Amino acid sequence: MPAKTDRSSVRRWCLILCLLVLSASACALEDVREFGVENASRTLLVRGTTDIEAFAPVMLAFLETSVDTRIRYEQWGSNALFEKTDNQCRQSEAGADVVISSAIDQQVKLVNDGCAQAHRSVYTRRLPEHAIWRDELFGITLEPAVLVYNREQLSEDEVPLSRFDLIDRLRPNDSRFAGRVATYDIEKSGLGYLFAFADAQQASTFGALLEAFGRTGAVATCCSAELIDAVAEGRFLVAYNVLGSYALARAATDSRIGIVAPQDYTLTLSRGAMIPKGTRQIEIARAFLDFLLSDNGRAVLSQSHLIATFDDSDTADFPSLEGAIPVLRPIPLSPTLLVGLDQMKRELFIRQWREKMVLLPDENE
Repeated sequence: MPAKTDRSSVRRWCLILCLLVLSASACALEDVREFGVENASRTLLVRGTTDIEAFAPVMLAFLETSVDTRIRYEQWGSNALFEKTDNQCRQSEAGADVVISSAIDQQVKLVNDGCAQAHRSVYTRRLPEHAIWRDELFGITLEPAVLVYNREQLSEDEVPLSRFDLIDRLRPNDSRFAGRVATYDIEKSGLGYLFAFADAQQASTFGALLEAFGRTGAVATCCSAELIDAVAEGRFLVAYNVLGSYALARAATDSRIGIVAPQDYTLTLSRGAMIPKGTRQIEIARAFLDFLLSDNGRAVLSQSHLIATFDDSDTADFPSLEGAIPVLRPIPLSPTLLVGLDQMKRELFIRQWREKMVLLPDENE
């Protein structure tokens, strides 16, 4: 059973830490929780960008197979997690035992910079080529980038089913979608930047879509939860490129939320897990990674909507539209992701993007 945690005390602790070190990365430590028996002989430190509520069932299931283990899970923002892991690698400091991030371009950079340990097992060998890099970075999930829309405010005919549809909805001068389409602030969200850069490489529609966003006052803001909340409340009609795992979890309990896997193509992300070279618990870290890749682990990840299913069955996360299953385009774990992290390319891409978007202030600032 997870230990009880006083959320207010965690927030106070994080604030004190931020004030002490005056570090943006420390302030991005969003939450902390511990799982397992208090007198366990070993503690596994996992740092990740996945919301604790979504990832908790996976950790609890693993602990059933490793009863003398305790897990401390720290939830971080992606940019800050990269900075923290990179700094500890450069300084040869012990840090997390496992690092899991949706910003897989940053994870690839860490691996290429020599910050990860290799791991080979029967579970890693069965991963598809796009979900493994150098036996050091492993894709543990399958999460689509989706369109989230408000079911109460859009009729079935108005719902955009593709990027082409979204551009068409924004085309009229009096479009009611104007100012009511949102996406991630790619300067603050590592995941948002990854999706936007992948779009720019994948799609001939990216330029037209960015132009339509700029002409109609599309909004950029932070975080999956904030985007989904705003759509549910009707402040936005559509949110673009939202991480599907969080959208699916919310839609399961909120009838206002509708989800579309874009029919022209749907980007899919495998959240990247690595074992840092400074880990203090190498054997249990390897066991935890293997569990995530095992059939039992994947079943729990699926229940948490972290592994999506695409087919024409009644149990699929995205029932096909008139028999059409979305064209899936996985973002591979490979050095090609490093192109988007080149400083000059990144600055140019963000500058062009910022010129088109309305930026909302960060509520935490």
